Amino acid sequence: MYVDVYNAEGEVVRQTELPEAVFGVTVREHLLYEVVRYQLARRRQGTAHTKSRSAVRGGGQKPWRQKGTGRARAGSRRSPLWRGGGTVFGPMPRTYAYDMPKKKRSAALCSALSLKVQENAFRIIDHFDVLQPKTRQVVQLVKRFTEQPKVLLVIGEPDEPLHLSARNIPDVKVLPVVGLNVYDVLHYTIVLCAEEAIGKIVGRLT
Repeated sequence: MYVDVYNAEGEVVRQTELPEAVFGVTVREHLLYEVVRYQLARRRQGTAHTKSRSAVRGGGQKPWRQKGTGRARAGSRRSPLWRGGGTVFGPMPRTYAYDMPKKKRSAALCSALSLKVQENAFRIIDHFDVLQPKTRQVVQLVKRFTEQPKVLLVIGEPDEPLHLSARNIPDVKVLPVVGLNVYDVLHYTIVLCAEEAIGKIVGRLT
């Protein structure tokens, strides 16, 4: 499978081959769903916290005597039945993360990349040509390739000038190969990938 390689000006300079084992596999939608659910579960903070009746302040004194008032028996003002009382079975700090086999995650990433190639939403650039932080330069580069929002820039190694140039552009994200994941590939409409990153992606997934 051969695809075009563009320069930073949006011109086709040559073609390169994409391995079928990574960029031409059958798209498995349910596997994509499982991995996205797995990633979002790991991102949850799990810091929701409520107080049980033992943690609510007060309640040490019996509101009224046990018998003779005609009212129901009450032993504490912090009963869950009372306003201001404790919460029964409320959320407590916890982790929502769970494990998933590495082979399953790799297969899902191959499916996501193959889906982008099938949709003609995966473009290869020989290099990004951002030598110093210039937001305008990245905005112009992105507009040469697409008018769609949500653009993902994939690079081989962390690039600080490119990262600083793109970090305050809405819906544009710079991601090195080591951080490439299914959720981001599916979330962003267009993937602009540096040519040097292709070999690293193949090496990671095969």
